[in-house]
Amino acid sequence: MLRITVHDNAESLTFQLEGRLAGPWVREAEECRQRTLAVRPRPALRFDLAGLTFIDDAGKAYLAAMHRRGAEFVAADCLTKAVVAEITKAALGPPASPPVGGGQGGRRGAKAKAKRN
Repeated sequence: MLRITVHDNAESLTFQLEGRLAGPWVREAEECRQRTLAVRPRPALRFDLAGLTFIDDAGKAYLAAMHRRGAEFVAADCLTKAVVAEITKAALGPPASPPVGGGQGGRRGAKAKAKRN
């Protein structure tokens, strides 16, 4: 079960989510967001995740999509902080891997030794 409370003020629109963001409740959250924004668009969109007790893969995907659209998150406990960290890191992309062999200098040294022998 998911409870959604909308807090509307001059600078933002906040969706306070409580319960489980899973299964059919993900679709309900999106439909609520669309209905609300159709009537009252706001420059800043926030999701208060402090009251969530469970987030499945579909819920994470939904929150990631909202993050890509510029939504901000309010997280208070370990679960929601971990999900927000996972979402925001995924949005940045994977870290660059270091060059193999210690960089070009290491490769040149290896080639030079091979040529001498």
